Formats: sequence, structure tokens, C-alpha cells
Amino acid sequence: MDVRRAGGFVAGAGVPGRVWYASYGSNMHLERLGAYIGGGVLAGGGRVYPGCRDRRPPERSVPVELDGRLYFATESQVWTGGRGFYDPAAPGRMRARAHLVTVGQLSDIAAQEMYREPGADLDLRGVLGTGRAELGPGRYETLICPGTIEGVPVLTFTAPWTMADVEPVAPAAAYLRYLAGGLLDAGPWDAADVAAYLAQCPGAAGAWSAARIAALLDGRTGLVP
Repeated sequence: MDVRRAGGFVAGAGVPGRVWYASYGSNMHLERLGAYIGGGVLAGGGRVYPGCRDRRPPERSVPVELDGRLYFATESQVWTGGRGFYDPAAPGRMRARAHLVTVGQLSDIAAQEMYREPGADLDLRGVLGTGRAELGPGRYETLICPGTIEGVPVLTFTAPWTMADVEPVAPAAAYLRYLAGGLLDAGPWDAADVAAYLAQCPGAAGAWSAARIAALLDGRTGLVP
């Protein structure tokens, strides 16, 4: 399976009916994304997701690389340890999984990310006009458009700050395992490559070696140095 690279951002594009939602976190897993779209409770979880107004699955899901960097910061109440964020201005490449969804589905996914009730479409004119739009102060309320795939805009959420503005925080083992599993499910990357990629992300770097992350993927309980 080929890795898509988002094409250059084109300012002033009209608002389409569909967009690529690029997930670099837990929604890389189709099962978890399915809870955001179809509603319900994930196995082993306690949160009830209301779901999207349009409950159809994504038309397609493809692996993608975006300009910028994945980093870990702040403290997750669900996973403990650092959360994953995207800094589009940082040098490097970030791996993600892009899902082709409607604008309404993207809007409802965004609402649920911030523990709000879905039901209203986002105004995408700002992010499609400039590549960035801060919809609020929340952790995932800043919309980024890093480019296009097949002429369709790629959109993702991140924090309003940059990687340099916050202290890196090491992610928890369970969170790293989940992100690594999502990248493996996307298709083109093997376990050793995924482990090496995550080990160099700020927050994980220095706290997690590629060998330790690979051990998580192998299902071993004992972590190697």
C-alpha cells in the first residue's frame, strides 16, 4: 500500500462536500473511529459516544505523511502520560491515516473530541483560506489544512500552541501501543519502522527506545532498556 503525501496547500479553495480527516492519534483505528461515527461504547471503555448525524463509514482510509511533527505533551486523563499533538511548522514528517468523510462527519467528530454534542457543521472557510483556524482554546480545537489528496482538502485537529511552547511529556505504554497499532493497521509500515518512528518523537524521545516500543507491539510484558 502506497503512502500518500498531502499536496501543497491551496489558499482560497471553496468548501467541498467531502474532506480527508487525517488522524494521527487513536482515531487511526477504524474501530475507535467507528464509535465516533456510529455512536456507542468501545470495548473496555466507559464513555458513551453520541455518534455522527451521518453514520456511514468513511468512503476510504489511506496512510498519509504530512509536513510537520508529532509530539507528546500535557497529561491525558484517559491514558495518563503525554497526549499526541501535531505541529505543522516543525521540521520533519508526521505519519497519519486519512479518512474520506463528509464535512458534517468531520464536524461531529471534532465536537466529540472536545466532549461536546455534535450537530452543527464547522465553518471551514477560514482554514481553507489560510491553512489554519482556531475554533476555540481547547486542546484539539485548532484546525489545520496541510494540503490536499486527489484535490480534496486534508484537515486535522491540534492544539493552538506549538511544540516549542510546552514541555514534552512521555506517553504511557498503553497509549504508545495504541498509536503504534493504528499505524500498523494503516498498512505500509512494519513494526520495527513504527517503533523507530515513535521513539524519535519529542516526548517519547529519551523516555522510550525503539526496542521498548517494539516490545510493546510484540505483546511482551517485560520492557527492555
